Amino acid sequence: MTSGPVHIHERTALVTGGASGIGRACVLALAAAGAKVHVVDRDGAGARRVAGEVGGWAHAVDLADAEAVAALPTEVDILVNNAGLQHVAALHEFPPERFELIQRVMVTAPFLLIRRCLPHMYARGWGRIVNISSVHGLRASAFKSAYVAAKHGLEGLSKVAAIEGAPHGVTSNCVSPGYVRTPLVENQIEAQAREHGIDADQVVERVLLDRVPLKRLIEAEHIADLVLWLCGPHAGHLTGASLPVDGGWTAT
Repeated sequence: MTSGPVHIHERTALVTGGASGIGRACVLALAAAGAKVHVVDRDGAGARRVAGEVGGWAHAVDLADAEAVAALPTEVDILVNNAGLQHVAALHEFPPERFELIQRVMVTAPFLLIRRCLPHMYARGWGRIVNISSVHGLRASAFKSAYVAAKHGLEGLSKVAAIEGAPHGVTSNCVSPGYVRTPLVENQIEAQAREHGIDADQVVERVLLDRVPLKRLIEAEHIADLVLWLCGPHAGHLTGASLPVDGGWTAT
């Protein structure tokens, strides 16, 4: 991904949803490159476990709670907005309270965190905001109205942060994965295999990746590698972008 290793010593990072999946992979990658990392997750035990792995700090926070978000640190050089949740239902049956919750966690919380961290980044003349979006920030699927709306909102928020941050040495980008091998996706595969009476490999190819030319799940570590790459000096002119890591989904 780079012409050499990325070094981010003396940088402080904050990763939401850092206890598992893509978030945990980002914590490990950033820490391995020298950053001190705040691990934020609703799962306090998980956050403490991952923070313990890297000598970081754990924060048990429900991102739907604006007051809890306001208690998080502001001296952050690298902000990774990763936390999210999903709910699948037809539009006319979608619970309004669930729709609103998903927007709070996946749009309002990133807005609040960016708003809180920018003054520190501006003062230092350097900052990296990486928003873990999704193919669903660029494309839509049926029955995922709240998730698709939130990811599209996050993409727009990221672009505004890029424009405003540019004079201050702050970049803001989205990484937009397709289906990543995480515990959440693995559980979906098992459930679909039982429902359709087929094995897990067939679920991946025929169900999850039906619209994807490259019929393989993405590994969380590969997303984290891209997040880290965006923090390197070579990425200083890459801002306001959405980088699809989707096996060709958005090309179809």
